[in-house]
Amino acid sequence: MKTKIHELRKQNKVTQEELANAVNVTRQTIISIENEKYTASLALAYKISHYFGLTIEDVFDFSGIEEN
Repeated sequence: MKTKIHELRKQNKVTQEELANAVNVTRQTIISIENEKYTASLALAYKISHYFGLTIEDVFDFSGIEEN
């Protein structure tokens, strides 16, 4: 899943480590999400979005998810 986390971190001068600590995950988790190797849970997506003061839809691109 595509995200804007990398861009938001750069705009706000936040390191992967700082973001990881703020949302209570490892730096590797943030790296994996940014590299589209891991999809954040709904709770984690909320925490990350809330950290940047944005909605989940503003941070995460759900266009690639199939609807049933």
